[in-house]
Amino acid sequence: MEQKVAVFRKEHFNAAHRLFHAAWSDEKNKQVFGACANPNYHGHNYELVVQVNGIPDPITGFVINTKTLSEIVDQEVKSKFDHKNLNLDTQEFKDLNPTAENIAIVIYNLIRPRISNHLDLKIRLYETERNFVDYPA
Repeated sequence: MEQKVAVFRKEHFNAAHRLFHAAWSDEKNKQVFGACANPNYHGHNYELVVQVNGIPDPITGFVINTKTLSEIVDQEVKSKFDHKNLNLDTQEFKDLNPTAENIAIVIYNLIRPRISNHLDLKIRLYETERNFVDYPA
């Protein structure tokens, strides 16, 4: 019987953002998003965990080569988001509020085409030590 194995790669990136809805007043944005609605932005040291599930290759023993996975994350995530203002410096969040939930979905959509279809992909994104999201849930 073939058994699936989960492989995890942990990466970090730093980025600034502001949570707000352009059609709302500053007061309403502050009421909904709190300090995260600061017009001068704020930053996070994001921790990203990419999980790939699959059956190990009978020759290599790998579900996925972690070096390859790291290169994919570097090219698709870190090169686009690390040390950037997500609201101002990225196409992905030009019209999308850069909540942790939306960032995780965007990262998934950037990485998914680079991972073989027979493998399952899951993204865990820590915005803070205590706040994190999983996609897909």
